[in-house]
Amino acid sequence: MQLRRVCYTDGMDTTFIEELRAIVGDDGLRVTDAQKHVYAFDAYTLEKSLPGVVALPRSAEEVAAVARLCHRRGVSMVPRGAGTGLAGGTLTHDNQVMVCLSRMNRILDIDLPNERMRAQAGAININLTKAVAPDGYLYAPDPSSQGACTLGGNIANNSGGPHTLKYGVTVNHILAVQVVLPDGEIVELSQDDHGYDLVGMIVGSEGTLGIVTEATVRVVRAPEAIRTLLAVCHSVDDATNLVSAIIGAGIVPAALEMMDQTILEAVERTYHFGFPTEAGAVLIIEVDGPEVGIDRQTERIEAICRDGGALRVSVAADAEERAKLWMARKKSIGTIGRLAPSCMTQDGVAPRTKLPAILREVGEIAAKYDLRIANVFHAGDGNLHPCVLFDERDPEEVKRVLAAGGDILRACVREGGTLTGEHGIGIEKQEFLGLIFSPDDLDTMAAIRSVFNPDGLLNPGKLFPAGGTCCPQLPRTDNEALLVMTHTHATAV
Repeated sequence: MQLRRVCYTDGMDTTFIEELRAIVGDDGLRVTDAQKHVYAFDAYTLEKSLPGVVALPRSAEEVAAVARLCHRRGVSMVPRGAGTGLAGGTLTHDNQVMVCLSRMNRILDIDLPNERMRAQAGAININLTKAVAPDGYLYAPDPSSQGACTLGGNIANNSGGPHTLKYGVTVNHILAVQVVLPDGEIVELSQDDHGYDLVGMIVGSEGTLGIVTEATVRVVRAPEAIRTLLAVCHSVDDATNLVSAIIGAGIVPAALEMMDQTILEAVERTYHFGFPTEAGAVLIIEVDGPEVGIDRQTERIEAICRDGGALRVSVAADAEERAKLWMARKKSIGTIGRLAPSCMTQDGVAPRTKLPAILREVGEIAAKYDLRIANVFHAGDGNLHPCVLFDERDPEEVKRVLAAGGDILRACVREGGTLTGEHGIGIEKQEFLGLIFSPDDLDTMAAIRSVFNPDGLLNPGKLFPAGGTCCPQLPRTDNEALLVMTHTHATAV
């Protein structure tokens, strides 16, 4: 797909570039096409475009100075972390400044007596846990990209991960944020503040309200004991029915993940873990807590799986075997490159009890568009990640992929789910907002954005199209129209 070429437009001339250079230094600016190429895309979004210029500040004060300059010159800004996003939330155009926070990666303070830690927005997710692990603590949100993704990006998209089934998503672990507003003002927001939950408003706002530069996060005690199980199933139907059976029995695992046969094939070809590629699907089930009682809970899960038709159930023998299972899960999407040149990952959510039906429909959608779709996802909370395999160099196939992605999202909404569990709306899902939000809902959200971002200079064109208060309305079936009236923020149950 051809990249858009850079051209300096109103407000982005050589004088403006030199003013930016004075703020972030020579080593903090990327101006040539070769330098900017790495910032032209995220992990999977099809669209690609070169930013006008990339600024890499080292402090909140430098971010604020960049924002003041852009505000004065009327130039829009797009914040970015590690670029691991999946919905186009950090894509820019050639008249925009990308503000990349990857150099702001320090952990600033660890306060274990109060179970909290303060870090810059560019801190890598896994490094938060590494910093406190020797003392028996961890930072719970664990996206599959946690070895690369940043705290600021996690906050922007309210990221989850396998263990958020028990521990919650990012918003449940953010105690305070430092935010640079579009005019350059630095504000401190805390969960201890009285009144409206402004921290909760910032989390999940995809960089449209402010640029998060620091955050204080909650850390939790690492569990005393962990048991990780692998349930091998004949079919996807069997595996997804087990998900409801386990949680219906009153058990809340720390994690409950599913991989289908296509994913197993790719993982096995890459890592040779010994996964049964003849199986229709496998579940990775993890429970944690006090040593006392955890084996009894494990035995209950084994019994439920066997009674539910699992071909076999095994428990990881030690920490090394457990690590291999999680490596397989977290690196699984990366192995798809062995199966196809390109992959698009969707992020719809469906109620757990509807997983068998929704995955059958995903299979029907794949057949309808003559595509191969692999499934690996957070089964415990119904957060689907269907991976559509294709060749990006084939324009007709790309059209079919986009149509299939839309059909998958519509199916999730029809089943009582929603459009995204953790990847965000970005540019990928804008046109579908009308399926779950009424025009009044969208106008209200746009009004909130205008309070923080009145000139629309911060991440324009994300969540909602630039210059408008809501997305284009898709033709709705009677059922879809009813869904808009009955729920404005659907969640998995």
